[in-house]
Amino acid sequence: MSGEVRFEQGVRVSRDADSAEFEAALLAAVDYRGDVTVETSEGVEQGFLFDYRPGDVLRLIPADGEGRRSVAIASVRAIEFSGKDAASGKTWENWVRRYVERKRAGLAANIESESLDPS
Repeated sequence: MSGEVRFEQGVRVSRDADSAEFEAALLAAVDYRGDVTVETSEGVEQGFLFDYRPGDVLRLIPADGEGRRSVAIASVRAIEFSGKDAASGKTWENWVRRYVERKRAGLAANIESESLDPS
């Protein structure tokens, strides 16, 4: 991958990528509002990445919700943006536009959020 990379669901970045791209992926994973899959030399961890300490550890809440885990940066082989980004396309402006469109069309419009579960 070269140029500006969009870190979105399905994108996988290996440590074999250039170091700047790998570092950018780690930083983007903390801001990503979905689960990531972290491939390490010991196995695979999947969950919500909430902290990155450069040169030290990644901290995540596992997908099973059991506590918090730390993963040594040195053991990370790849990171994949595997879960749906819960806020993708959900800016305030988009919400207001959809709300107004529904009201004008005579449809029910409310402040309830959309389901995150694929159906």
